[in-house]
Amino acid sequence: MPFGNTHNKFKLNYKPEEEYPDLTKHNNHMAKALTPELYKKLRDKETPSGFTLDDVIQTGVDNPGHPFIMTVGCVAGDEESYQVFKDLFDPIIQDRHGGYKPTDKHKTDLNHENLKGGDDLDPNYVISSRVRTGRSIKGYTLPPHCSRGERRAVEKLSVEALNSLTGEFKGKYYPLKSMTEKEQQQLIDDHFLFDKPVSPLLLASGMARDWPDARGIWHNDNKSFLVWVNEEDHLRVISMEKGGNMKEVFRRFCVGLQKIEEIFKKAGHPFMWNEHLGYVLTCPSNLGTGLRGGVHVKLPHLSKHPKFEEILTRLRLQKRGTGGLVCVRHREPQAPVPSSPPRRKHVTALLDIRGLHNTAARQEILAVARDLELSEGGALSPPRDRAFFSDISVPRPPFCLGLPLFLGRLPLSRLARPGLACLPRLRPLSPSRPPTQR
Repeated sequence: MPFGNTHNKFKLNYKPEEEYPDLTKHNNHMAKALTPELYKKLRDKETPSGFTLDDVIQTGVDNPGHPFIMTVGCVAGDEESYQVFKDLFDPIIQDRHGGYKPTDKHKTDLNHENLKGGDDLDPNYVISSRVRTGRSIKGYTLPPHCSRGERRAVEKLSVEALNSLTGEFKGKYYPLKSMTEKEQQQLIDDHFLFDKPVSPLLLASGMARDWPDARGIWHNDNKSFLVWVNEEDHLRVISMEKGGNMKEVFRRFCVGLQKIEEIFKKAGHPFMWNEHLGYVLTCPSNLGTGLRGGVHVKLPHLSKHPKFEEILTRLRLQKRGTGGLVCVRHREPQAPVPSSPPRRKHVTALLDIRGLHNTAARQEILAVARDLELSEGGALSPPRDRAFFSDISVPRPPFCLGLPLFLGRLPLSRLARPGLACLPRLRPLSPSRPPTQR
């Protein structure tokens, strides 16, 4: 394997304490869970395909992380990894997914008809919407561990399955290895193309071996449903379209994903799944539904505001992009949040999309903040009739949202509405503390 000496049998000539990695400067879930005693217990074990403990942890050993950003720090090499090394994975999963216990059971709801709302996100701010997930094909090892022949077999099986789709899902496969310049440029223009991973986290885990062999992109004729083959997972399934109709994006996602799963089942290769972990994927952070949703929003002024990061943190969102074009998506919490379900693991797909709709609806307050920023410069008058959070009902304890300072000068009636727990509770300023010191 290309990532360290994880398969060097001579390491067994040394005592476990002599082989134990130095994790003193590491900030990831693996380093938090692994102890010398646990390393000693597990280091001689391997899965039926030969994946070892050192294979599991190597990416976390090579990438200490950031003091304020906790990464996962481990990967699975096959379906059996989560069982053979469960003494390590279980505490990592529990810590990463907000207290999900080894005895808990996963539930999935992919009935798009149960989703109410989500088709009315403000088109003035939402440029595009997408939902994606990963899937692993039973009977093959995962990308950090698979051989060239396995990877090619996964590609062949996937292409046959995807090319059998009809109707709105009829499409074409584009292998990275033999892609023409014209096809490559078109996929770049469509924002579909994925390139060789450059992240040290992915490189250290062995996912980029033999690139671009047996990797490719399939998409339907409408370019609204696409599948990446042999990237971080066997399959990455994505539904997307311009505008803010998240309900339609989720409908297409559910229908297309279910059709693909049925085809793989008939071929004798169902997706990896069990009642505890849900859908099994390479990274423990993606277990369960493996689902992530995002909207590409236009916030040219607010995105430059010094409080913008704080607003996103409070709403459990991530941003990507520059120049006022921001991709806003769910940010998985790194620690348990009281009375609030952790994302992706042990929550149903439907609830995850409901959460996305709620957070996307909360973009309304970001839009208001944008208007107010402009009004501060005299470009327009502060909006007086906008309904804040009028369609949101999220059961969670109230918290104080870190909003820009000028919002604190608005009447409380415009910033809070009774009975909505997610609304900010603003307190009057203390006479001894002027506004400039807040």
